[in-house]
Amino acid sequence: MARVDGRADDQLRPVEIITNYLKFAEGSVLITCGDTQVLCAASVEEGAPPHVPEGEGWVTAEYSMLPRANRSRSRRDVSKLKLSPRSAEIQRLVGRSLRACVDRAKLGERTITVDCDVIQGDGGTRTASVTGGFVALALACQKLVEDGVLPESPLVGQVAAVSAGIVDDRPLLDLCYKEDSAAQVDFNCVMTGDGQLVEVQGTGEGRAFTLQEQQALLGLCAQGIRELQRLQNEALGK
Repeated sequence: MARVDGRADDQLRPVEIITNYLKFAEGSVLITCGDTQVLCAASVEEGAPPHVPEGEGWVTAEYSMLPRANRSRSRRDVSKLKLSPRSAEIQRLVGRSLRACVDRAKLGERTITVDCDVIQGDGGTRTASVTGGFVALALACQKLVEDGVLPESPLVGQVAAVSAGIVDDRPLLDLCYKEDSAAQVDFNCVMTGDGQLVEVQGTGEGRAFTLQEQQALLGLCAQGIRELQRLQNEALGK
C-alpha cells in the first residue's frame, strides 16, 4: 500500500533549509520538511547561567508553536502564564541535542539561545527544530569567529534528527501528521555527524514493539539523518 504522499517507506519528505532568514539574529534558518515549517534563530549574549562552570558557555533552546500552526487555533503559552508541558519537553530535547556538538570551554562565558518557532506543523516539528537549530547555531558560531570574538568555532560536531514510526505494521521514515496520528509506534532519533546517538524516544502508542522493530526504526532514522546532515552541510556551504 502506498503512503499518503506517495513516498517510499525509507524516503524523507522534501527538505529546504533557507539560511540568514532574519536580519538581526546572529544565525537564522527557515527549515521546511514537507508541510512542516520551523523558524530557527540563534542569539548570542555575553555571560552564562550561574550553574555553568567558570570559563564555560551555555547553549539552550526555546520552542513554541504559533496559534495557527495547526488545523485549529491553539492558545499562546503567554496567555496561559506558563509553558505547556509539550513545549517544555521539546525545548529541553533541542537544547540537549545542540549542546552535544559544542565545546563549551571554547565558547567562553557566553550563552547562545536557539529559538524554534513552528510556523506550520504537519508532523516532526521537534526533529525539524533540532535539524534547523543546528544550522542556525553553526551560523552564529561562524559569526563569532568572523567578528573576531572567538579564534575558532566552538562546534565539535554536527547533529540532526528525524522521526520514524510503525503504521499498519510497516516501519516508515519521517511521518507526516496523517501518518503520525495513525501510528502504532512513534520514534524520534537525534544523531551526531559520526553516527553516535544523542537521544532516542520510542513509544508504543497503539501496541508494544519488538527489539527487531526498534532496530528497523533506528536504521531508517540513521539513513534519514545522513541525508539531513548532507543538506545541512550544503546549506552551510560545506
